[in-house]
Amino acid sequence: MSIIRIGTRDSELALWQATTVQEKLEKLGHVTALVPVKSTGDLVLDKPLYQMGMVGVFTRNLDVALLNNDIDIAVHSLKDVPTVLPEGIIQAAVLERGNYYDILVYKNNEEFLGQKEGVVATGSLRRKAQWLNRYPTHTIADLRGNVNSRLQKLTDNNWNGAIFAGAGLERIGVKPEESVGLGWMVPAPGQGTIMIASREQDAEIREICAALNHEETEICTTVERTFLNLLEGGCTAPIGALALIKKDGISFKGVLLSEDGAKKIEVEKTTPLGEHYNLAKICAEYVIARGGKRLMDGLNTLQRKPNIYSTKTLSEDQKHMFNQGIVAESSDFVKISINRIPKSVVKDPVRNVIITSKNTVESLLTNFSKEELQFENIYCVGRKTKRFIEKRIGPVKHVEKNAEKLADYLVEYIEGTEVTYFCSDIRMDTLPDKLEENLIEVREVKAYQTKLDPVKLDGSVKGILFFSPSTIQSFLLENNVGDRTAYCIGETTANEAKNYFKEVEVAKFATVEDVISLVNETYKNF
Repeated sequence: MSIIRIGTRDSELALWQATTVQEKLEKLGHVTALVPVKSTGDLVLDKPLYQMGMVGVFTRNLDVALLNNDIDIAVHSLKDVPTVLPEGIIQAAVLERGNYYDILVYKNNEEFLGQKEGVVATGSLRRKAQWLNRYPTHTIADLRGNVNSRLQKLTDNNWNGAIFAGAGLERIGVKPEESVGLGWMVPAPGQGTIMIASREQDAEIREICAALNHEETEICTTVERTFLNLLEGGCTAPIGALALIKKDGISFKGVLLSEDGAKKIEVEKTTPLGEHYNLAKICAEYVIARGGKRLMDGLNTLQRKPNIYSTKTLSEDQKHMFNQGIVAESSDFVKISINRIPKSVVKDPVRNVIITSKNTVESLLTNFSKEELQFENIYCVGRKTKRFIEKRIGPVKHVEKNAEKLADYLVEYIEGTEVTYFCSDIRMDTLPDKLEENLIEVREVKAYQTKLDPVKLDGSVKGILFFSPSTIQSFLLENNVGDRTAYCIGETTANEAKNYFKEVEVAKFATVEDVISLVNETYKNF
């Protein structure tokens, strides 16, 4: 084997885990390279992902990279991996398990644990249900994001504490002193375990990874994940499972709860090592016989409600990119009507032009041929718009991430003192106002009309995908913000959302697929 390409997500914790695998492989004499895998939109297969059974939010991109032969192995947190892997991919190894317990990071002191009122933050349904079962009068606050952002949110909010995976905090060295282990809380199946996936047909890689496999961890986590699978629970279900090898055999504890923690079905059983192969099945049947099926049916009904809504219609392939357990619906909150633009606007060569959307390009090409558009200097917002302009009209002189930054650039570097701004009848004032303040004449041409067409959303919708400031304005016509999160395609949209939403997330790249990936990231089963 020349170089073993190790696929990983690019979060701090994911990179720590991948580096750990890398070090172990290199100690065995192998040459390796880390390959961060980012965007679902950059990876293509011959058929839709959902047809291959890819339901894992944090494993899907790496699964695609494996099957495309872009990487040789993928490193995951085992608790994030679906219990049924995509065809052609196998579990090649698990490393020795780390801390499998959850921990409470608290503020000030732990006195609230003995009090009637308390506010604890978590984004995990399993943790929420177990906490409310133990502390039924407490309030659960929603908490999403990576480890560091969640710690910061705990600092910034008036919460008593927040729940984290102990292994995650310990591995990147950010575990606060103000924390306590939750030994009573049953962890997620596989929690604390690093898993290596490979292609099933790659015999050489499978043999190499086998040298890293920790047999005791494999036995225990297999029991836990089989229990989860038999209950037909995804990674978002309030199911906990923990198997441990002790002197008298394998000890197993499993739990299934209702979302509010009011109902709880527990099972505990110990069986001799070597006779443990039916342990998960026996325990799952015990839970099912005591009302587990009704409980799971109720949870599945709840999860069928839409909890994410896109203000732009999504394709079927895009809908299937969401993590299992996330229900997404969509419609166009903004409708476009192309205007008739007078020929006089482009009769003579235009020195400086600003284009901020693909809709503008469509309008220009509906009114004129490419040859009629004699633009000397084209300035635009967004790299996706830039690519579209260069494909359909011609070269772009300069691009910026948002309108404000483009205005700053033009104030400094524009050739001449005039610019033609092709825009919608609804547009942000930032760009033209700043240019005019700096004595640059702005000639506005309304290229298209924007019609706001909002939908009144159900209270179960907790996250909204926004793709422009006008989609936000449309949303506000029929809906209250409440405790919802805004997931935005770019900084301009995010800045508008911050005027109304407390929680605003912005995608790294301005594509629909990356906004979906952002949702998946923040809905991780922490």
